[in-house]
Amino acid sequence: MQALMTVVVVITVAILVIIGAWAYSRANRLDRLNVRVDLAWQALEAALERRTVVVRLLTAWMEDSGVPETITAARHLAACADAAEYAPRASREDAENALSTALNRVDPSVRPPGLIAELADAETRVMMARRFYNDAVRDTRNLADRFLVRRLRLGGRAQRPEYFEIVERVTTSGTAD
Repeated sequence: MQALMTVVVVITVAILVIIGAWAYSRANRLDRLNVRVDLAWQALEAALERRTVVVRLLTAWMEDSGVPETITAARHLAACADAAEYAPRASREDAENALSTALNRVDPSVRPPGLIAELADAETRVMMARRFYNDAVRDTRNLADRFLVRRLRLGGRAQRPEYFEIVERVTTSGTAD
């Protein structure tokens, strides 16, 4: 009887150690994914800020043109850039979409050749950073949504990350491609 009791205790301890190791590895993985989301957000913010800098250069060039329609468009574009730059994280998507739409409405012939390439590069970097960020969010949410991870509260107090959805390319009619 004593031997049977010892076997049961050993098996129980082994099962608890295995469950503890699994829970520790899942919690550690979830923590690393949250760090990945934070780093991806920082990269996305940097790409968005770079695009805003290029837009400001474009608006300065447009205002120097002396054409009244171009100056009006430049002021609208500058206002959209300000709104996007200073928007809180919760409303950043809408502000960035408004900036993209305003930027697309600027006549391409008004854009100086040097800034065309710079703007295209900045927009490409924004789209790449957004995709990396959303990939990190997807991976984090997939792990955090698993039944045992939720039940054992392995995510701790980390907030659930949200996707960042902006229009990748806007046509002159205002619809996304």
